[in-house]
Amino acid sequence: MEILSDTSFWITALAIVVLLLLSAFFSGSETALTAASRGKLRSAADRGDRGASRALIVTDDSERLIGSVLLGNNVVNILATSLATALLTRLFANGVAVATLVMTLLVLIFSEVLPKTYAITKPEAVASTVARPIGYVILVFSPIVSAVRGLVRLILAIFGVKIDPESHILAVREEIAGAIQLGHSEGIVEKEDRDRILGALDLAERTVDEIMVHRSGIEMIDVHLPVSDILKSVLASPFSRLPLYRNEPENIVGVIHAKDLLRALHAMMADGTITMDEMQGFNVLDVAMQPYFVPETTTLDDQMRQFLRRKTHFALVVDEYGALQGLITLEDILEEIVGEISDEFDHDEVDQVMATDDGAYVVDGAATIRDLNRAHDWNLPDDEANTIAGLVIHEAQMIPVEGQVFSFHGFRFEVIQKDENRISQLKIRRL
Repeated sequence: MEILSDTSFWITALAIVVLLLLSAFFSGSETALTAASRGKLRSAADRGDRGASRALIVTDDSERLIGSVLLGNNVVNILATSLATALLTRLFANGVAVATLVMTLLVLIFSEVLPKTYAITKPEAVASTVARPIGYVILVFSPIVSAVRGLVRLILAIFGVKIDPESHILAVREEIAGAIQLGHSEGIVEKEDRDRILGALDLAERTVDEIMVHRSGIEMIDVHLPVSDILKSVLASPFSRLPLYRNEPENIVGVIHAKDLLRALHAMMADGTITMDEMQGFNVLDVAMQPYFVPETTTLDDQMRQFLRRKTHFALVVDEYGALQGLITLEDILEEIVGEISDEFDHDEVDQVMATDDGAYVVDGAATIRDLNRAHDWNLPDDEANTIAGLVIHEAQMIPVEGQVFSFHGFRFEVIQKDENRISQLKIRRL
């Protein structure tokens, strides 16, 4: 055939092959650069990998990257299809149909599936390799992409959609949390490891009022008590630090540490036996620490940093009016990461959750929703309430009575015991 001997025919065919290769390059590059882990690229860049450093720069503006790659890919695909149509119409009467079929198969197999499959298997390595040429592509297409981006944002704004340029920063935490959850569901990440990592990530999102010991559960000592009674209270308490109040529990005037009190009394005994008059003249405030107050809206991350900076482990939580709401310790914050921390004084504490023979759980109303979720892999919401009793009251929109049953969030809640207006015990069963 005269057409096959025509030089222009083979030049056109060669151009189509080159364009398909460029299409494969763009497709593979897009997959590699979008699938590559920025954390792995950062680690490689810190080890001196220049390709990884360029890949980090290229992927920093994902919108410009995707726009440039898509523009290049569409240009070469359209040009290759046009040339193939012109070429095949010279060979066949229905050349348009043949060109459509042939180019669809070629583009699908060699320019889409094959390069993307390879790129997804080694995203970081491919991203490091293609970062330099893609950088040049972005530089060339940048004016066009900027114009297209402006037009797209204008169209989205007309429909009320706003683009947040910092959204990728906020998405990092969600990406890590999602990867950890996925790893746990696939059996790669242990439950304890998942809870620790997610607990650490949540510190900046949670406030001290969510985990503090409520003021109703705080052990306090009246500063006006005789020193012998104060000493008995300190020795009987499982806690090493106890708030001191004057006249009323709201008026905290100091915090006594058991060691400071014992040191002071030991110093008084250094020269002999303490007389009753000396005991009566002892002022516990002389050895007490100044109370440290924090607002209830302080995040756990900030409060942990404050504890470390001040070299203290104990703070009293107040609301916006200065009223005492509870107390928080460094141990409380650490327990949000590593789980419950028990010591030799905790063995007498009653378990807040007890399993029953019928598969239900008898739960203390003061048990926190977060602890229950972590312990049993539940998904009860903790946005409106911190404790399980608070959740039931919030959902019921009332103070329930003993024996009342509610069903929500996939669980059945039965009020077993009440203490005045407080739900003290619940029976929970998954529906």
